[in-house]
Amino acid sequence: MNVSPKTFSHIGLSVPDLEAAVKFYTEVLGLYTIMEPTEVFEDDSPIGVMCTDVFGPDWKSLKIAHLATADRVGIEIFEFPENYAPENNLDHHRHGTFHFCVQDPDVEGLVEKIVAAGGKQRMPIREYYPGEKPYRMCYVEDPFGIVFEVYSHSYELTYSEGAYS
Repeated sequence: MNVSPKTFSHIGLSVPDLEAAVKFYTEVLGLYTIMEPTEVFEDDSPIGVMCTDVFGPDWKSLKIAHLATADRVGIEIFEFPENYAPENNLDHHRHGTFHFCVQDPDVEGLVEKIVAAGGKQRMPIREYYPGEKPYRMCYVEDPFGIVFEVYSHSYELTYSEGAYS
């Protein structure tokens, strides 16, 4: 069977304050706003029915916004009523989505902007191939505790032949 690789469409994030998240992701990461924050209700509208399919009955309402990266990957941000932060926002033993990654050749500058905007630097900026290739990375958190990585170079360049040899 021949299976072709798929493109990545979007990732969904749940935050405690949708407007603050849109501000962070547009002003700090430079994402584009595709759809401004909107409130969606449990009703018979197409989006209301779709949300009931996903969340089950009695979800009542939510807020949502759509953003996009420079390479057209979507960031769908949700604010659910009665949302709560996990006990451990980097529970690497739990199955499920672990993190996402953005790319910026100025890792140091972007990490500084993230921290200045209320985020957190989780580790020192590290090089994958010290003295050989200028590939750098750093795990960070947004102001809402969502963990993500910043890479200086593309994923395929970072992990091409010779990775960790």
